[in-house]
Amino acid sequence: MTEIFGLLNIDKPGGYTSHDVVEIVRRRTGVQKVGHTGTLDPMATGVLVLCLGAATRLSEYIMGHSKMYRAALRFGQTTNTYDAEGAVLSQQDTPIERHHLEAVLPQFRGKIQQVPPMYSAVKQGGEKLYEKARRGEVIDRDPRTVSIYELTIDEFAYPYAHLTVRCSPGTYIRSLAHDIGQALGVGAHLAALRRTASGENFLESNAVPLAEFEAAVEHGTWQAYMMDVSLGLSQFPRLELNNYEEDAVRQGKFIELSIENDGPLQAWADDGYFIGILVRRSDGRWKPDKIFPAPE
Repeated sequence: MTEIFGLLNIDKPGGYTSHDVVEIVRRRTGVQKVGHTGTLDPMATGVLVLCLGAATRLSEYIMGHSKMYRAALRFGQTTNTYDAEGAVLSQQDTPIERHHLEAVLPQFRGKIQQVPPMYSAVKQGGEKLYEKARRGEVIDRDPRTVSIYELTIDEFAYPYAHLTVRCSPGTYIRSLAHDIGQALGVGAHLAALRRTASGENFLESNAVPLAEFEAAVEHGTWQAYMMDVSLGLSQFPRLELNNYEEDAVRQGKFIELSIENDGPLQAWADDGYFIGILVRRSDGRWKPDKIFPAPE
């Protein structure tokens, strides 16, 4: 098989973990290196971007995209997992109206402090929180700063509300649902979740359903769904290096570039192949961070 180097946008079905999808793609395609760029809970569906082959080395950059979700909140019930798969902890029948929800949403827009749910893979004290939760432990969790860029109501019919959320990576929509319920004084949990976009290029409209992808594997046509790594790096400026600069970064040397940007750069050869990622040093020079072999 030709060496695989690229991305897949899989429409994850409910009931599968992100790791399940990675294992299915790995097993069915025979590609040994497969990784995802942002976990979706088993209940959630939608956009799951996978890196294949050497592109797995770029996952830390690709997972930095903002995320877009459609979320259904169920008011009047809290659960231990903050979603519909958990055990119900409290029940309240006090109805709320749309204007009540509209009144509290502004406090959840912008940069906010968010406490991860106990049922999450966040490590605290050297152990994942869900491992403690499964033993019945509940501990204080360190809050994290996340950004909510967009938070709007699509539908409201008590006890449910459907919201659109655009947020920074690492945001727990389950925690957001729980916290909105607390702000309203009635409690809430996440009833359903679909990721509709990761960045600008990975959308539900170009995501391939997992079953369709598996059928394409059977027909030997699955590589038609591969996407170029440049689509996962579009947030970084793209720069073409001349032969001298390319040789230098391949030798691990620092180079000077006349560019003002301080963030990472996509480095490309003038004949169109991907060289890698460059990062800026404190002295203004650029150093190679992730460099990939030139095509033979």
